[in-house]
Amino acid sequence: MVSTSDFKKGTKIIFNDEPYSVVSFIHVKPGKGGAFVRTKMKNMITGLIREETFRSGEKFKSPDLKYRDMQYLYNDGDLYIFMDQDSFEQIELNQNKIEDVKKYLQEQSIYTFLYFGDRVISINPPMFMELCVVETPPGVRGDTAQGGGNKPATLETGLVVSVPLFVNEEDMIKVDTRDDKYIERVKK
Repeated sequence: MVSTSDFKKGTKIIFNDEPYSVVSFIHVKPGKGGAFVRTKMKNMITGLIREETFRSGEKFKSPDLKYRDMQYLYNDGDLYIFMDQDSFEQIELNQNKIEDVKKYLQEQSIYTFLYFGDRVISINPPMFMELCVVETPPGVRGDTAQGGGNKPATLETGLVVSVPLFVNEEDMIKVDTRDDKYIERVKK
């Protein structure tokens, strides 16, 4: 059980039979009446933000959340097939479930799935991924006054990132999946 006095940013609770994550909170002790806690919570299934006020000391159940590593195998039309790395069980997800991670889907890569009961509520790619540049304009020396400069590059997954001028087509680059940023060119 989680009490309102235990709330921290990121605390997870069950509210109205759904998992929520506390985004922000403030304890209020008015001159008259009992203390209360104003919270902003994010529904972990729908992503909607909700503001609620609770009595101080109110208790909530902790959600039964499980993380599982799943390997992306292949795409079969509108279905995306993943395999659990522990049980080797395969699951199929439709396109709307993988929308957030689609720009990083690469066969044989391992993704972290967050489950609430038997439902997949989020999929996270690895923090860094090595992807091949499939299209980028040639970088011409002298394009910038200071010698730096960037150009757009389309990667094998369809993601477009800004890369330095020296990156060419068919180069492998490392990308930070948290903010879609180029990190470095990787030797083959």
